[in-house]
Amino acid sequence: MNRRNALLLAAGGLAAPLLARAQDTWPIRQVKIIIPFAAGGPQDIPARIIADRLSRTLGATFFIENRPGVGGGLGAQMVANAPPDGGTLLFISSSISILPTLQRQLNFDPLRDLAPLTVVCDVPAGMMVRADSRFTDLASLIAEAKANPGKLTYGSGGVGSANHLAGAQFAALAGIETVHVPYRGVSQAVNAIYTGEIDFVFGSTVEVLTHHRQGRARLLGMTMPNRVPAVPEIPAIAELVPGYAAPNWFAMFAPKGLPENLTNRLVTELTAMKTDETLIARLEPAAAIIRLDGPTALTTQLTAEIPRWRSVIQRAGIAVEG
Repeated sequence: MNRRNALLLAAGGLAAPLLARAQDTWPIRQVKIIIPFAAGGPQDIPARIIADRLSRTLGATFFIENRPGVGGGLGAQMVANAPPDGGTLLFISSSISILPTLQRQLNFDPLRDLAPLTVVCDVPAGMMVRADSRFTDLASLIAEAKANPGKLTYGSGGVGSANHLAGAQFAALAGIETVHVPYRGVSQAVNAIYTGEIDFVFGSTVEVLTHHRQGRARLLGMTMPNRVPAVPEIPAIAELVPGYAAPNWFAMFAPKGLPENLTNRLVTELTAMKTDETLIARLEPAAAIIRLDGPTALTTQLTAEIPRWRSVIQRAGIAVEG
């Protein structure tokens, strides 16, 4: 082998790993993960952990940007309209399954307009009363509601929120009539429990479980179809109200049309976080159940929940202003 060929071979050998590293580099250096709710909400914790992990493994800076408005629709639509180049992602709650019906002015359909990545975790919600409430269990609350139609009040994080619909579905299936009192957030609704403004509240475990564990409040039931492993002592509402289920979850999406290679890399990295110690340590105390089970499971969940929530909204006559 002459000197020229040897140099060419050596150059080729050096170029191969450089080319591989170039191909592994994420195409956008600054990646927004949009949370379509105000900062400080329950989505922020897992989203920031995931952003940190992706920054370390994909060689770009992933950062959180809160874009509240229109019940989550503003931020979701921003992602749907973003270029599918890997520079914008969406981290949202199960409210995305409500948007197509409740926010019709958006003309937004997550199945049509977004690329699913994964359900991050199930975040159970519970029905909470004050510790000294006259309601010691779910049966006593239902009995009083039947005896006094339209007298009991419940709070949520706002008209059309997932917890509002959890309450509307509960009333419909339990055969009772209650009054919904909307607040700007679940934390305000929880405060209203303590001041006696409302009788009960629906909120995610991230928002209400600490109150229960500290003995300041009592959880009468959980909105998941079955008992939650972290709090097995609390019954599922479905045990007393057959057919009831109001799953609450967090999920990630990308703009429609994200190249397959980028989608696969994101899904691979997200799936690997099932055993991430930091994520587990932050979610398990809140009774959240880590899933990270990929695009197919998310599509299946959305396909089932959009028509179910449409039925609840239409039956209850729920509408938002504007």
